[in-house]
Amino acid sequence: MSSLGSPPVFRRPASRVRRATVGALVTSLAGSLLALAPATTAQAAPTLLSQGKTATASSTEGGAFSASAAVDGDLTGTRWASAWQDAQWIQVDLGSSATLSHAVLTWEAAYGKSYDIQASENGTDWRTVTTVSAGDGGTDNVTLSGTGRYIRMNGLTRATGYGFSLWEFQVFGTTGGTGPTLPGGGDLGPNVHVFDSATPGIQAKLDQVFQEQESAQFGSGRHAFLFKPGTYNGLNAQIGFYTQIAGLGLRPGDTTINGDVTVDAGWFNGNATQNFWRGAEGLTLNPVNGTDRWAVSQASSFRRMHVKGGLNLAPNGYGWASGGYIADSKIDGQIGNYSQQQWYTRESTIGGWSNSVWNQTFSGVEGAPATSFPEPRYTTLDTTPVSREKPYLYLDGNEYKVFAPAKRVNARGTSWANGAPQGESIPLSQFYVVKPGATAATINQALSQGLHLLFTPGVYHVDQTINVNRANTVVLGLGLATIIPDNGVTAMKVADVDGVRLAGFLIDAGPVNSPTLLELGPQNSSADHAANPTSVQDVYVRIGGAGAGKATTSVVVNSDDAIIDHTWVWRADHGEGVGWETNRADYGVRVNGDDVLATGLFVEHFNKYDVEWYGERGRTIFYQNEKAYDAPNQAAIQNGATKGYAAYRVDDSVNTHEAWGLGSYCNYNVDPNIRQDHGFKAPVKPGVKFHSLLVVSLGGMGHYNHVINDTGASTVPAGTSTVPSTVVSFP
Repeated sequence: MSSLGSPPVFRRPASRVRRATVGALVTSLAGSLLALAPATTAQAAPTLLSQGKTATASSTEGGAFSASAAVDGDLTGTRWASAWQDAQWIQVDLGSSATLSHAVLTWEAAYGKSYDIQASENGTDWRTVTTVSAGDGGTDNVTLSGTGRYIRMNGLTRATGYGFSLWEFQVFGTTGGTGPTLPGGGDLGPNVHVFDSATPGIQAKLDQVFQEQESAQFGSGRHAFLFKPGTYNGLNAQIGFYTQIAGLGLRPGDTTINGDVTVDAGWFNGNATQNFWRGAEGLTLNPVNGTDRWAVSQASSFRRMHVKGGLNLAPNGYGWASGGYIADSKIDGQIGNYSQQQWYTRESTIGGWSNSVWNQTFSGVEGAPATSFPEPRYTTLDTTPVSREKPYLYLDGNEYKVFAPAKRVNARGTSWANGAPQGESIPLSQFYVVKPGATAATINQALSQGLHLLFTPGVYHVDQTINVNRANTVVLGLGLATIIPDNGVTAMKVADVDGVRLAGFLIDAGPVNSPTLLELGPQNSSADHAANPTSVQDVYVRIGGAGAGKATTSVVVNSDDAIIDHTWVWRADHGEGVGWETNRADYGVRVNGDDVLATGLFVEHFNKYDVEWYGERGRTIFYQNEKAYDAPNQAAIQNGATKGYAAYRVDDSVNTHEAWGLGSYCNYNVDPNIRQDHGFKAPVKPGVKFHSLLVVSLGGMGHYNHVINDTGASTVPAGTSTVPSTVVSFP
């Protein structure tokens, strides 16, 4: 809607006029007065820099005419339109400073008669690069010179009674100054171990790395084992911390291990509750004894796996385990849940499931048990509303490529059951292969060149934000590659663009407080991404544990339609640099965008709210939480008149929200007398619905008075017996 009132019900016809040059009097103002570097200093040929980048505007005619529509590459289908008055602007953030060449403005019928093209390095201090004083619509191809990160069309005078309206605002130039263009592709570095069936000493290498990584919970080692298509006999790949094992085939059946991929808990006396940060994907297993063991807890994914037998999720001796994730996998036999406290399985085929402890949730799983919450504690959805599998590296002949799977709607079963999965293959030559020692400036240069990112196993310190501004960019980590922001910067920001895929890496907070660690979209993002959402998969966040770290809010989701698929956002409760103020982190995940879906959401131990949801039509399938163990006393978590901060809060302004399979646990081991009024908080409205909720007091160390709002029994009567209080549905 226009800021001047509702537009008329008719729509003016769109202009289809296209001209190669501007039919206008163009006055170039570049020169020494503006202190602009000449464009001729760049060595590379000018390229389109603006497409898919973050765009903002002074106003819009309505929600369908957002600024992002003018940089989406659709020349005749989508457009930005301003309010119906003069002095309007649209600007694009190129992500880094560029040497400018020219701009192409493709006007709709409502064009600008006069306007400036301006440049800025900081988005505040603007320089006029070119002035058009007698525009006549159609397509304006305007020569630019100088440098800038932010480029603005500053509309001065409209040609019609409508606003300024651009089908596309394209800015061309070069990045990287006079330095060389960064190459794509290359080798994968020393910590990516690539095997074929003729490689000698595979078992010895697996054992060596496991000995290094078995108990290295906060170490710096990072490893990926990649198996080329073929058959491998007699292997037992034991998987320790920060270790990924994967097949390099397009489908799991391309790579077969006649043996096991094993996670156990011998290093922790048979307790698997700290078996974090590892993953297996893209393999077929024939377990030696008929059943594979995968005894893990948070931040451990099992994707695109085919187990020709059973799968045991408990450690040897059936000690405790604390939650994990299976997706796009086929388990021919039974999955033995045993002591697993919580688990989420998505779009898979299984031969059966045994036992439930607290919260076992399934969506789109063939063979899953029916919903029977609260006893047994199964919550089952027939399909997953929206999903898109994690991107992965594979071999096409002898060429490395990354496969980016297609979006699925109301999916059930694996994506590969009926043949090759649907999606796009991207050659490794289109990726900047990031290796330890790479700087944030170099990483951003690669992104500005249009490259995707493949982080090889390692630890990366960044002194500036990694800005992912181009639509459909893939950022993929191998071996739990870890990004640490220095000097209090945000580790990564994603523009409000279509189809960005973040997968397979860990963000570890630095000692200087960061306001945020990961942002999807800037504030007030409004573009519709339903057809091609941004997804975040196996991306984990840690504050403390490996050393003191701080962040006010870990993850902020501003973009609409985002998919958050398996994440663990963790304020550490053990390790180095741990204490109520030492690793202070008030908020875990904050969702401002509309139509955001979380599948497999693990968020724990934040000083205040673990999850806050402000966007409309949000959905969560499976949520696992523990409140902060180390609260010193009741006063430290007092929230006005409310005792404690909810583990998951839906704001009172929200009208529609739905969630399934949610659990919150307290273990206030510093002051066991602490009380939480509730684990969950939500407005009581017809469109706000919760299914299968529970709260648990672990051994009586603190208690909940209710489950959600004032509904649900207190955990106090259970005493120290660790018996959940449940609510089947709310309201």
